[in-house]
Amino acid sequence: MKKFLTATAAGALMAGTAFAASHSNEIKMGIILGFTGPIESITPSMAAGAEMAIKEVSDSGKLLGGATVTAVRADSTCVDSAAATAAAERLITSDGISAMMGPDCSGVTGAVLANVSVPNGMVMISPSATSPALSVAEDNGLFFRTAPSDARQGAVLAEIMIEKGITSAAVTYTNNDYGKGFADAFQAAYEAAGGSVTLSAPHEDGKADYSAEVGALASAGGDALVVLGYVDQGGAGVIQGALDTGAFDMFAMGDGMIGNSLTDRFGDDIAGMIGTAPGSDNAGAAMFADMASAAGIDGTSVYAGESYDAAALMLLAMAAAGSKEPGDYASHVFHVANAPGEPILPGELGKALDIIAGGGDVDYQGATGVELVEPGEAAGSYAEYTVEGGALKVVGYR
Repeated sequence: MKKFLTATAAGALMAGTAFAASHSNEIKMGIILGFTGPIESITPSMAAGAEMAIKEVSDSGKLLGGATVTAVRADSTCVDSAAATAAAERLITSDGISAMMGPDCSGVTGAVLANVSVPNGMVMISPSATSPALSVAEDNGLFFRTAPSDARQGAVLAEIMIEKGITSAAVTYTNNDYGKGFADAFQAAYEAAGGSVTLSAPHEDGKADYSAEVGALASAGGDALVVLGYVDQGGAGVIQGALDTGAFDMFAMGDGMIGNSLTDRFGDDIAGMIGTAPGSDNAGAAMFADMASAAGIDGTSVYAGESYDAAALMLLAMAAAGSKEPGDYASHVFHVANAPGEPILPGELGKALDIIAGGGDVDYQGATGVELVEPGEAAGSYAEYTVEGGALKVVGYR
């Protein structure tokens, strides 16, 4: 596999120094998300969120001597690691990107990190890969995520269920790194709080019939069915089977299930469900939602804000380093994300660039109240969802 400087050949040779890089006319950022696959209904808003930050910085004319920033999209598929790795390679070798926003799902993120990002020295920030295993992945200081680990989400979901008096549950999870890591974290927290998991079993995505899985879950029983899967794939299939057979009428779900296609399909059939996804009640969230709405984008869609923040962090880190070269700006991501410094909210990226240019510090808070902790992931808070009147509704934050 070619190293980053070799792979970008003439561009890297011309860039040569931080000074030259800072005066390059174009910066390309890869946007690698599952435009096809089990979360394809939520990725358009994620991509649009990142591209809002890219446009905001590019239009300001204040990054690295007025460089133009452009987005290059690529399909991670969410689940096919070989396809995601090939797509990420093309972003580097063919498109000449200087940063990678994504991937999205945990399995493909781990594959791209190990096989593309680290060998090529490419900075990548995932807005949505949440597997606890990524916290200990070898990354050479190149990998960050604006979503918190599922080690925390599992505990939050368990806490909500216990508070609501749901003391026994069956669990089904998508059979990959994301699903297994989330299910393990949930079960450990739930049982520690006094809950009982009657069965924890994987399901495969892409099946036409989930009656066998639902049958096993129904036999195990429980006050609720916990579905840790994908909203456009097996997770929805299991819910459909449970509703069709009357096996369960109470559901709890993780972030991969939170999207408008959930209520488009099930509506009030899942009224009262419990759901969790990264989210925070802060000024930045409301500002981002308003900005996105004005641009015709659903800024409340899960991970849209995290995607805006991921793109913004890399661009501000470039400004702080005075270079678009990943090896130069990677170490600045933590610096621009955390205190001390002037708080920066959505729509204030031009202001942040002015502060950096003047030698000042910024504390990027963005759409999601960004605060990075070692090893480069969001400390994280979560929105609690339910379905009311056939629509998803946020009822609190944790």
